[in-house]
Amino acid sequence: MMPLTSDHAHASQGRRPARLVSGSRSSAPVGPVGADIARIISDPSTPVFVTVHAGGRRRYSYWRPYDPATGRGSCYVALPTDECDRLHAAGRITLGEPVVDPTKTTYRVRPVRTPARALRVVPTPTLAA
Repeated sequence: MMPLTSDHAHASQGRRPARLVSGSRSSAPVGPVGADIARIISDPSTPVFVTVHAGGRRRYSYWRPYDPATGRGSCYVALPTDECDRLHAAGRITLGEPVVDPTKTTYRVRPVRTPARALRVVPTPTLAA
């Protein structure tokens, strides 16, 4: 679980917004649910947000557009908080700048981009003529 720091407050009270604290990045594999969540968060056409309410309750969600083929969508979809917290604690997702309202703070959730590994150049053998 991802704890909130003790400075969780609201702008209307003149204090700093909530900060979510995570541990260091883990190389532990994620399960199938975590992999599905990571796929959703990695989709640039699906912005995901976490809302931290005054009491500390968190809700990760995204907007699902209407799909005329299925007749579904046009609604917010909640993601499993525990699984999202695990991804954040493992350093696989990051939170953007806070947007503070009187009763909640909202952050954009993004995947952590890992730098590309350097390619190892393998010399090609020369053919003797």
